[in-house]
Amino acid sequence: MNWKQRFHQYMEKLKSIWKSGKVQRSSRISYDVGWNVLLFFLIIGFIGMFFAGGVGAGYFASLVKDEPVLSYETMQQDIYNYEETSKLYFADDKYFGDVQSDLHREEVTLENISPVLLDAVIATEDENFEEHHGVVPKAILRAVLQEVTNSEVKTGGSTLTQQLIKNQILTNEVSFERKAKEILLALRLERFFEKDEILEAYLNIVPYGRDASGNNIAGVQTAAQGIFGVDAKDVNIAQAAYLAGLPQSPSAYTPFLNGGDLKDEDGLQRGINRMKTVLNRMLESSYITQAEYDESINYDIVADFKEASPSPVEKYPYLTFEVEKKATEVIMYQLAEKDGYTKEDLEKDSALKEDYEVKAERDLRKNGYNIHTTIDKDIYEAFQEVATNYDNYGPTVTVTETNSETGETEEVEQRVQTGGMLIENSTGRIISFVGGRGYDENNNINYISDNVVRSNGSTMKPLLDYAPAMEEGKVQPGTPVADVRKQIPGWPSGKPGNYGGGYHGIVSARTALQHSYNVPAADIYSRIMDINPAEKYLEKMGITSISEDLYGIASLSIGVAELTLEENINAFTTFGNNGKFADAYMIEKITNQDGDVVYEHKAEPVEVFSPQTTYLTIDMMRDVISSGTAGYLRPQLSNGSVDWAGKTGTSNNYHDAWFVATNPNVTFGTWIGYDDNRPINNASTNYSHRNLKLWAELINSAAAINPELVTPSETFKRPDGIVQRSYCAISGMLPSELCEKAGLVKSDLFNAKYVPTETDDSLVSGSSVIVNGKAVVAGANTPDEFVTGDGLMFSPEFLKRNGYDKLPDLTQLYPRTETEKWKRIGVPGAGAEIGDAIEDDGKDPSAPTSLSKSGSKLTWKKSGSNDVVGYRVYRATKAGGKFSLVGSTTETSYTIGNNNAIYHVKAVDYFGRESAASKEIMVGNTSEPEPETPDSNKETDNEKETADENNESKKEDKQQEESNNDQEEEKEENSQDEESSQDEENNQDDSEDEQ
Repeated sequence: MNWKQRFHQYMEKLKSIWKSGKVQRSSRISYDVGWNVLLFFLIIGFIGMFFAGGVGAGYFASLVKDEPVLSYETMQQDIYNYEETSKLYFADDKYFGDVQSDLHREEVTLENISPVLLDAVIATEDENFEEHHGVVPKAILRAVLQEVTNSEVKTGGSTLTQQLIKNQILTNEVSFERKAKEILLALRLERFFEKDEILEAYLNIVPYGRDASGNNIAGVQTAAQGIFGVDAKDVNIAQAAYLAGLPQSPSAYTPFLNGGDLKDEDGLQRGINRMKTVLNRMLESSYITQAEYDESINYDIVADFKEASPSPVEKYPYLTFEVEKKATEVIMYQLAEKDGYTKEDLEKDSALKEDYEVKAERDLRKNGYNIHTTIDKDIYEAFQEVATNYDNYGPTVTVTETNSETGETEEVEQRVQTGGMLIENSTGRIISFVGGRGYDENNNINYISDNVVRSNGSTMKPLLDYAPAMEEGKVQPGTPVADVRKQIPGWPSGKPGNYGGGYHGIVSARTALQHSYNVPAADIYSRIMDINPAEKYLEKMGITSISEDLYGIASLSIGVAELTLEENINAFTTFGNNGKFADAYMIEKITNQDGDVVYEHKAEPVEVFSPQTTYLTIDMMRDVISSGTAGYLRPQLSNGSVDWAGKTGTSNNYHDAWFVATNPNVTFGTWIGYDDNRPINNASTNYSHRNLKLWAELINSAAAINPELVTPSETFKRPDGIVQRSYCAISGMLPSELCEKAGLVKSDLFNAKYVPTETDDSLVSGSSVIVNGKAVVAGANTPDEFVTGDGLMFSPEFLKRNGYDKLPDLTQLYPRTETEKWKRIGVPGAGAEIGDAIEDDGKDPSAPTSLSKSGSKLTWKKSGSNDVVGYRVYRATKAGGKFSLVGSTTETSYTIGNNNAIYHVKAVDYFGRESAASKEIMVGNTSEPEPETPDSNKETDNEKETADENNESKKEDKQQEESNNDQEEEKEENSQDEESSQDEENNQDDSEDEQ
């Protein structure tokens, strides 16, 4: 029996007694007196009440006199203007968390809230909700009296309508003025809105404490999910009672601590007690039966609380922050566009951009967007696992740094860090990425973010040198390029160099890229610098981080500039997409809570290279993997048959290591390096191998999840306009008979537009000989002993046309491979120039002078004639004896040893004539005759020994020269000079190990 029923019974008893007349008869005398007295006080009371009411009304009017009369539209906007948390999704609509916010809230409609939960809220917060018109006068009077008397128990006087007004239109200020305005607005709100509308708005704005991730939450749907892991429409009676009790004191009754862990038993008991109070009110109001009450009061609500779960920031820190940043950028440009500003306007005006960035961040955190990304959940999680557990990054080093806040020095650990990205070529869709080795408070850098830039080393070469030069028709894969010490436009003398200081002679452009030689790359870039290839090509491929001040710098060709990881990897998708660049993106679309599309990405591919240039570049980069600087990669792959084409890169002093590769579907790249740019070649294992192995493990993990996308069976298709042609490896021109004779005809792919049309002229018949310090073609009578070459020699015109005549030693042109074939071509010696034809003066050359002995060598001054090709050394065993030829040389010295003998020297000219003998020189004691050999025309043993010694000396000199060249290491990547701040790549020995 409730209090109303009891009150009714009591009144019935009083009526019965009164009707019996007993009271009247016993109090007849005092009745008249009492009535008059009562009437007097009633009149005084009514007068006082009216007076007080008038005063109260006047006071109320004074409190609300400045409050504007709100229209329906204004009130509608205000009560429904509650911040709602934006949600984040993987690809395929897989939810993974909310945008970071101080308060998490998810909107829900009334039909998606359990009726029992609605009953619990009304029974607890406003039992007269369906009857009142916004306020309950007796409740207000009770609250006023409690406030005036400073009562310990304050029951409050606010209806749900008033609470909605307080939260959405007014403030939480405690004052009579605020309360008066609240009453006025509540009455007005009830005139405009249905009860269901008011209740729904209230349930979406009310705070509910914290969820299992420690987030502050608001709204009944967010609370049901965050506390029990169920939707608001599916809660049971006990859960409904618990939720309904929370708003009175959210921080006290919430079951979770700041970090998401459950409170201790005492802490939980407060919320449980509050739940029981709500159940009592539900029973009293007949919303539940006694049986339901008994079951719910004994329900183990603690068992329903969610276990502590990491927030999306804790579980997916790199992804959450990156998606928020990308989404903010999208919204920022949209808001600016609505106001008439372009993206370019914002980029030019930092203050304007900052203003719209703040607006976008606020929009993102309060408008309840659904942000759909391109990220594949399974591949992303696999990437994080590989990156976290990979054990071959290189050593962690301890360094001393100055703390920027305290100014004190402290020891900190520096780990090799990493970043990587997997992109779909045709769309630019970012499928997955690696932001680093682990996100924590000590290292919270996302290495694929816009604010991290690194030098991209030799990965720049196909982007800026080879592909643009082929597009401009300056080179083709087989084009010979001289990797020699020479002056290249824009470079200081002798720069750039290749790592280890060595050179590789004339090599094809294909070979130069395959082994990442610096000199050919710089040479090729110099041929196109005048067209500003950075602006013409790099910008089209999305590379915009490089300052325009660097566009004219020659060293840009070998990777001195810094750019983001995303930019560098993204640019390579151009080669995987048939020469078209589709900019990488992570935000697929953004919708509002009604499902309306606010933003949707639209790919707008830009044509950068022709299909022919693209395919030729791809084919050259295939060689990088098959037998070049990335030769180590193929055995590490779980599917070695995939048609990958890629490029390695190393920056100055080994600060960075890169590998980026593309196949017909996707492009993937990885980077490793220290934050402070210390060298990464500080371990026993090869730094490039470490990066290549990481690349392989990551791509293997992705391939295991989606092989059709990541490791397609299709290969790059050769487009029309690509032909196979033979060419001369010396000049790149059509083969000549002499080039065929030299065995230097090769074949390669060409863009049909740029097939060579002229025949090779790099060789001439005959051999060469040095005359007066210059190389000329040997004549018919030129003695063979002074001639170099096997019937072939470089054409003087060819050498001059290519600037090779300036080289101190033309043997530098011999490539390290096929050396024997190239040695058949005669070249001048060190310091020689190309000379003109020799005219016969009909005279014998003049004899050499000043013959003397120094150590074991004869030395002399050269002949005064201008057509001398060499010298012959003669020997006699005794004074007056017969002189015999013991050797010849093109130099002005000759090794003879210390045997007893007499020597003289004769000069020999181009036409085979000998000069008179020089003066004789006696070596040792020749007074005693020596026994004659059986054949006086033959050399003595000592003479033969001396001649052999000279020949051996020549061999040793040549072998030493070759040995010196061989010992110049050809590392994986080539060096860059200090002035360009770029030493590149491993040496060739390392490269061979990788293969």
